[in-house]
Amino acid sequence: MSGARVMPLGPVIVDIEGRAMTPAERARLLHPLVGGVILFTRNYASPEQLAALTQEIHALRQPPLLITVDHEGGRVQRFREGFTALPAMRALGAVWNRDRAQAKSLAQQTGFVLAAELRACGVDLSFTPVLDVDFGHSSVIGDRAFHADPAAIAELALAVIHGLRDGGMSSVGKHFPGHGHVRADSHHEMPVDPRPFEEIEAIDLLPFRRLVENGLGAIMPAHVVYPAVDDKPAGFSRVWLADILRRRLGFDGMIFSDDLSMEGARSAGGVIERAEAAFAAGCDTVLVCNDPVAADQLLAGLKYQMPAVALARIARVHGRGGVESPARLRRDTRYLEAVAAVNSIDARDGELPLTR
Repeated sequence: MSGARVMPLGPVIVDIEGRAMTPAERARLLHPLVGGVILFTRNYASPEQLAALTQEIHALRQPPLLITVDHEGGRVQRFREGFTALPAMRALGAVWNRDRAQAKSLAQQTGFVLAAELRACGVDLSFTPVLDVDFGHSSVIGDRAFHADPAAIAELALAVIHGLRDGGMSSVGKHFPGHGHVRADSHHEMPVDPRPFEEIEAIDLLPFRRLVENGLGAIMPAHVVYPAVDDKPAGFSRVWLADILRRRLGFDGMIFSDDLSMEGARSAGGVIERAEAAFAAGCDTVLVCNDPVAADQLLAGLKYQMPAVALARIARVHGRGGVESPARLRRDTRYLEAVAAVNSIDARDGELPLTR
């Protein structure tokens, strides 16, 4: 990559304000502690504009920065005009209740369309799939969950992951060990899940265990406290990340913190203390979103070098393959067939709660 600065990736993922980089943002992305960028709706105008933006970001450094987005389907889909309208994952759960084989086929096609469209625009990774169980309690999870049955979640999410891989993208299971049982929204307050570990293990961990066994690329822990296990939120807990996720479940993929700007992260202190707590617990990378002042504070004050194992993990979740432009993708037969399948899903199915 001509002109790219050769430097290892760092452990911090930051955002940018608009549809093109400012000089200050370009300088921030060249900071040694930065390893990636997360994009939002404000960064998007069209597939062609997005492709130009990601090309410019990737051209800054070698190896290129990891470009990420929250693009799940339903109400969490950052790019819409020019992209396929993906259903809320609960709609796939409704199909599951009628026809399991069809549901898995549609889930794989959904994952493929999701990845293919993002990869054609140069996005490396979407923070998906959601593996939380729909207990009917959580408005922030709600229809983002596939089902109330953890076994159904595991099957549908595995099919989505297969589709993501076909489209050139890895996967991120969230929100470990499960955000679905708490009512509070960790964006605005600190949720507490009082259940014993045995109950969480038997229900919430089932989809995570199944996907870890089948090549899940990354995991994002929840900003939720489970006091029967640890007094720290899962994303700051060595018990959850080092002991349970790494040792007991055998997970060797990437661990991304959830956004350190969320209210559920503030118990760890200022942004530098939050990042240090996340790394000490076992996170490989931390996200700081929608707060450039905090991002700059972190980059100025954090003393941390990404270990070799984390560098290997981030390399594994980088985008690979896929159709190389939006124009070419629109002529790809497999993609067009998958879009037709996704468009056949009745989005209204996602409006109804699913019970075990």
